Amino acid sequence: MKSSIALIALAFPLAHPQIAAAQTEPDAPPPVAESTTQKSDEIEFSADTVDYDFENDVVTAKGDVLLNRDGYKLRSDEVIWNRKTGVVEAKGNIRSTSPDGGTAYGDSIVLTDSLRDGIVDNLLLVLEDGSRLAARKGERFADGSLALDNAAYTACAVTTEDGCPKNPSWEIKAVKVRYDPIKKRVSYDGARIEIFGLPVIPLPGLSHPVSNENRSGILVPNLRFDSTNGVAVSIPYYFNLAPNQDATVTAQVFTEVAPLISGTFRNLDDKGAFQMTGYATYSSRIPTGASGALPDSERDFRGYFATSGRFVLDDNWTISQSARIASDRTFLRRYDISDDDSLRSTINVERIDDSSYFSLAGWAFQTLRAGDPQNRVPIALPVVDYRKRFAEPILGGKTQIQLNSLAIGRTEGQDTQRAFASARWDLRRLTTMGQEITLTGFARGDVYNSEDNALNETAIYRGDTGWQTRGIVTAALDVKWPFIGQAFGGTQTLTPRFQVVATPAISNLSLPNEDSRSVDLEDTNLFALNRFPGFDRYEDNVRATYGLEWNLTRPNLRIDAIVGQSYRLANNSNIVPEGTGLSERFSDIVGRTEVRFKDIVKFTHRYRLDKDSAAVRRNEIDATVGSKNTYAQIGYLRLNRNIGAGVEDLSDREEVRVGGRYQIDQYWSVFGSAIIDLTDSREDPTSSADGFEPVRHRIGVAYDDGCLSLGVTWRYDYDDTGDDQRGSTFLFRLALRNLGV
Repeated sequence: MKSSIALIALAFPLAHPQIAAAQTEPDAPPPVAESTTQKSDEIEFSADTVDYDFENDVVTAKGDVLLNRDGYKLRSDEVIWNRKTGVVEAKGNIRSTSPDGGTAYGDSIVLTDSLRDGIVDNLLLVLEDGSRLAARKGERFADGSLALDNAAYTACAVTTEDGCPKNPSWEIKAVKVRYDPIKKRVSYDGARIEIFGLPVIPLPGLSHPVSNENRSGILVPNLRFDSTNGVAVSIPYYFNLAPNQDATVTAQVFTEVAPLISGTFRNLDDKGAFQMTGYATYSSRIPTGASGALPDSERDFRGYFATSGRFVLDDNWTISQSARIASDRTFLRRYDISDDDSLRSTINVERIDDSSYFSLAGWAFQTLRAGDPQNRVPIALPVVDYRKRFAEPILGGKTQIQLNSLAIGRTEGQDTQRAFASARWDLRRLTTMGQEITLTGFARGDVYNSEDNALNETAIYRGDTGWQTRGIVTAALDVKWPFIGQAFGGTQTLTPRFQVVATPAISNLSLPNEDSRSVDLEDTNLFALNRFPGFDRYEDNVRATYGLEWNLTRPNLRIDAIVGQSYRLANNSNIVPEGTGLSERFSDIVGRTEVRFKDIVKFTHRYRLDKDSAAVRRNEIDATVGSKNTYAQIGYLRLNRNIGAGVEDLSDREEVRVGGRYQIDQYWSVFGSAIIDLTDSREDPTSSADGFEPVRHRIGVAYDDGCLSLGVTWRYDYDDTGDDQRGSTFLFRLALRNLGV
């Protein structure tokens, strides 16, 4: 819009007597006339020809007329100044460019006698963000404001890549448009959005900014329908609070449930950023776990609050935090905000430099699972971790130390405190035959204190009440011997690997187990010193691990594979549950295969085979075939480990996930996905499922040309939890480039 102001203002000096006199000097060359002075209201002026009608007192400049002042340029085919009437008119191919790059086009411009007001015919404004505002007629007033008749606005391209004209995918049309140069805002009377030339959305009272600055205003509404909440309309309002702060408040109205209000506040400064989000309503709910006839609903406040942020204090210190809390267990699913079954809140102070790491953290959780008591959910505070890597080698090897402490409390359950100090030394050497040999020494000392151990429902996780200590010493030898050569038109690498780990016997069961529960042998931990996650359990005894890695690299093709197994001198089933693949002397066989072909095929297969029967205990497949725009995905997981029901976190299951997208043409696409639970009594003896239970599916169609994005998605959920009932959800999405506030 600055361009239109410049267009009118640049014509003012045409009425300046000194410039007019310059055009009538008898010695001035007829093709070009120029005059420049030091006065701020004078301009550079050139034209192919300049005529002066002495009888009518009219100055006419023709042929590539150029006006230039303070970085503003105006070109036109003809400029006429009537000195008697005081009217100045520019005609033909008017093009005005402002210093910031905005450009205005018009057929003609007429200035009134005051030389401040004017009218432009067939005005086209190309704004600094690339959007366009066109009108049949535009009028400028003394305060600088503009009134446009029969105007249209769009942020879409009006030409193809080949330069041919095309209709924009969307535009706003209005009978009257007003521009306020002070607020840099456009307001419409009788506005409507036309998509693909069809008027679809009336927008009474619409206004939006025309600068790159953030402005307060209404964002594009959102429309959704589902069988639980009915029709939902969301109307967000954006508040520009400061250059580094903003907020959005959204009112959501439903036909089948109480309305909902939500808000988000964001802040950014030179130290970091944080945001807060909240939802609130007053509505009824059905208790989680309700079965049979629904009991009387409870009417109460329901809401959700979330915040996150990270601040960089200096080159080494940072503080990060996140918090999530809900009023009840079904609020997030009922209002389709999230499907999470637990909410995590954390705070962490970190210091990182070239050789050390320090963290002081706290963790809290809110469970949203049916039948999971909140008073048994742990709170970890504080969690302290310090690691130091020494720059100078010790006995030729790299050395690092770690100090760690943890305090876990429950309002009704086992409480545990833990602290340990450890040191690790690694010496890596390459032999003349190409073997890579690594010697590792590890030592750790632990101190534990626990209370109310009997409240832990899983016996092998309890440990002994009171103070306990533990010492760990481990020595390991790891040998890799890669063989590289040409094969199958590429380069292959075959690497046998052998590892021996020795750890004296440890009284693991006398200590509580808080963080080493979900143990499972897989390719990622096959050669680890300790195959348990966390620190509370540690593998003892002497074991040998052997495996084979294979890699093939060809143009556009890469294959990686690993397979391996371990052997322990003594059985270790006292701390490793049956079914984990580690409870007997010989472990199960684990492996992974990855295939990458260009960007078309991505395939990963992880597996675990029973050492005795070769039965598949873990079978996990993730595959993607296709291009960026058209692809198919499949994910399959089956855990059939025969683990007892008394051990939590290790339940078996089987499921398949499918999804895909098909790009119909340059802009249109269809997509879909589904999750199916295939678990039956073979995986879970307590399950009553028939082996084919859909969990969720969705199907949709989308359009996106970079200027207009729209889509319709149908989703169906099959689970009932409290007042979150199974059923269909229809999502309608519309996004218009540059429009929303």
